[in-house]
Amino acid sequence: MKAVVFLLLLSFSGFTQDFSKFPDPIHQLNEAFKKTTSVDDLWNGLKKSNQIPLVVGDSVGFLYRGTAKSVEWMGDFNGWGYDKKFNNKGKQIAKTDIWILKASFPKDARLDYKIVLDGHMYILDPENPNQQWSGVGGGSPNSELRMPGWKEDAALEYRDNISHGKVKSDILFQSKALGYQITYSVYVPAGHQIQDNLPAIYVTDGFEYMHPKMGNMVTILDNLIADKKITPVIAIFIDHREPVNRSNNRRMDELAMNEKYMKFFTEEFIPLIEQNYPVLKGRENRAILGTSMGGLTSAYFIFSRPEVFGMAGIQSPSFWSKPQIYSLCDAVANSETKISMTSGIINDASESTRKMKAILEKNSCIYTYRETNEGHSWGNWRNLIDDILIDFFALK
Repeated sequence: MKAVVFLLLLSFSGFTQDFSKFPDPIHQLNEAFKKTTSVDDLWNGLKKSNQIPLVVGDSVGFLYRGTAKSVEWMGDFNGWGYDKKFNNKGKQIAKTDIWILKASFPKDARLDYKIVLDGHMYILDPENPNQQWSGVGGGSPNSELRMPGWKEDAALEYRDNISHGKVKSDILFQSKALGYQITYSVYVPAGHQIQDNLPAIYVTDGFEYMHPKMGNMVTILDNLIADKKITPVIAIFIDHREPVNRSNNRRMDELAMNEKYMKFFTEEFIPLIEQNYPVLKGRENRAILGTSMGGLTSAYFIFSRPEVFGMAGIQSPSFWSKPQIYSLCDAVANSETKISMTSGIINDASESTRKMKAILEKNSCIYTYRETNEGHSWGNWRNLIDDILIDFFALK
């Protein structure tokens, strides 16, 4: 692969030397820009072949071309600025307007990033077409580094040739327990709008889990059900945004091991759903799913109210915000309680999830734990939703 990449570069630069023999391909690129008589040709060759950033094996050359006093790369790889050990400052290649940052990542990593100009101006990588949306309440795009061993899950691809479930969106409910209005959406699989009681999965941060550019969970459900990988399931997506002011997201309060919110959920919300939709009752038919603060809530709900929930999907949980969760979960669970937990290992929640994994190993519950070479991002979470659903609802 190195030979192919750099022979391509040389065809634009006019050099005859084969840099692929060098041990450091990104250094070769750096030297090629210094020595070429046509920076434009070399740069345009990289653009035309979609090699910005340039990835060779586990080596990455982040590249930016333009006038600036400084260029940095900010992203999952340095915890968006929190990991000071990662050198994120680019170097300008002599006698050019091209900046370069060399890095190395696992060959199956996938990471969000942005370019920072002059210390304050965040921009998307103008030469990288790959983007991943992230954020609360609708999100915004980040540029996306895809290492050669990473693959997007096939369950995320929308298919015209299968039956699709129905979604009733933005249903309004006045909660007495909370003292305010909430909205939610309900997915009912194809062919089950009237008949058949089905298991249910309750999803916090529901707007983001539904969003095609973030969780894309409706497409995942359609595909898994069509392929008979899971039993048909009804999904209830809870929106934490205030109905009349969507910029006000209550998640940091509602999902912080909030007793009032759990009371709303168990005494108001679940009865409401079971009165109005064909869902099966009983803990063995109920799952709770969430990421970050929602992952914390999933653990809180299933260990506080094991008679209500039999399954909990926990993605990159914010256990650090409520360390008492470890004591709560450090108890003998119902032998039929199912936990499916995931985390990235690049500035994500792996330290916390590994601690929780050690606790789950002592309990009698059934658990599955997965790690990926990714960060705290919807690109990480969306690729694992199908695994969690299969853990809970696989056809027997």
